[in-house]
Amino acid sequence: MEIRRIQVAGGSSFAVTLPREWIRSMDLKKNDPVRVTHQSDGTLRISARLSEQPARRTRVFDVSSCTCERALFRRMIGAYIAGYTEIVVSSKSPLRSFVRGVIRDYARVTIGQAVIEETETTARILDLINPNEMPLESSLRRMVGIARGMHQDAIQAVAAGDPGLVRSVIERDVDVDRLEWLIARQANAVLKNPTLVQGTGPVPIAVVNHALVARVVERIADHAVMIAESGDPTGGRPFDPDVVGLIEEASSFSLEVFDRAMDAFFSHDPRRADDTIEVVVEAETRCREIEVHARTLATGPAVALGSIAGSIRRLAEYSGDIAELVIDDAVDRGS
Repeated sequence: MEIRRIQVAGGSSFAVTLPREWIRSMDLKKNDPVRVTHQSDGTLRISARLSEQPARRTRVFDVSSCTCERALFRRMIGAYIAGYTEIVVSSKSPLRSFVRGVIRDYARVTIGQAVIEETETTARILDLINPNEMPLESSLRRMVGIARGMHQDAIQAVAAGDPGLVRSVIERDVDVDRLEWLIARQANAVLKNPTLVQGTGPVPIAVVNHALVARVVERIADHAVMIAESGDPTGGRPFDPDVVGLIEEASSFSLEVFDRAMDAFFSHDPRRADDTIEVVVEAETRCREIEVHARTLATGPAVALGSIAGSIRRLAEYSGDIAELVIDDAVDRGS
């Protein structure tokens, strides 16, 4: 870090000299323009690049010796979240069928990715999303709506023994994942290039908070899948009506806690967040009642019922985590 003094230039303007080493590294000379951006935290950002568009970043995966499709998929998702605008999958020999399958799956489950070139040994995937468009809140609201519907349908699948609802819940989990990856990608982009959210966009800390909440919502969706899979896939009804009633009451209460937490997050309301945290204990109490009843059942139904109760509890506890984030943010804002 260097400390430089402000000087008066021309009687009415102020000037600060730039480090010689930086000028040379950027290959700048006298009268060359530079871009000065006022950041949301009061700092200035000086860039030799005049355009707001980030430079294209390419990630190449050599799959010549790749044998694990899951590992390749995870790495491609990692490149997506890291913000690479182009992914190239290449091999010294013809691409194997499982590699082409991973490429198709990647393009299907990610948002804005398209295979624009495919040869015998190479596939090129390009990002079609405009980095200046940051639909963080709409993406998160969409995630919340899907995860909430998944939880409701998972409970209904348990109550009715409906295998069709079970499949529906599992299928929608992919939609939640792809939105969570998109929000994580957007957060990474902002941290690397804060100019993307200047003007009317969210401040960087808000972007990070959206990513943190998106991760929590993704876990809530995972628990909805766990609830659905705990039901009887044959269409039977493993639990008597009294137990189903306990499950539905606990689920409804935890969903209400979740709704309160998300309302507090979107409205930046620390008081509503406090109220949300206070009722998490009540949700946990209702889930314990289910677990107590599970001890009276045979091993199979008892394990399933215990898993369902645990996932309902996690819905409330994760909601409490979101509420705590709202309070932390409010304190940081001085509220």
